[in-house]
Amino acid sequence: MRAIDQQICRCSVCGKLSFKRTSRIGLCPRCHTQLHQRAPGSLSRTWALLLTAAVVFIPANLYPIMTVARLDDREPSTIMSGVISLAAHDMLPIAIVVFIASIAVPLFKLLAIAVLLITVQRGKKVNPHQAMLMYRFIELIGRWSMLDLFVISIMVSLVSFGRIASIEPNLGASAFGAVVILTLLASKSFDPRLIWDLQESKHE
Repeated sequence: MRAIDQQICRCSVCGKLSFKRTSRIGLCPRCHTQLHQRAPGSLSRTWALLLTAAVVFIPANLYPIMTVARLDDREPSTIMSGVISLAAHDMLPIAIVVFIASIAVPLFKLLAIAVLLITVQRGKKVNPHQAMLMYRFIELIGRWSMLDLFVISIMVSLVSFGRIASIEPNLGASAFGAVVILTLLASKSFDPRLIWDLQESKHE
């Protein structure tokens, strides 16, 4: 027997479990927040955030993420050109880490969340344990996407020699930061209980 069948709701604010049918006009008896058995508008909100992140992901990789200025020479660098430059200077481990954190992880998150959304919307048969494992993995790796921005901020603070050399963040860094934030919000707005609801409807 599921909580939704008994109209048991968990308050999204204080976490109190209560019966929606006995609560006064569907409000939490503790904090008076509106009770919902499932997050309202979860799919549409997640789709909106995901599509926005996918659009911003393009300029994040096409525009320079930082510019290295040495005397009269200015060299803009995108994420991929930075990975190639690190590999060319015998820093292959760092290049691999930057590639995974800045390109592979955001792309994987976009595709994985899209797969979860399509699976729920189309009612496809899926192993709920595998789907939940993928969802938890998405949330786990999301924070590592900020690695590129941390590297830029550290380099900007360390490499500051006036007219000799300097590093400036560019539009690509802002776009990349937007991608990270949007994908984090998309994973948070997706209600994973919809996966289990799909499994229960298959058995019924």
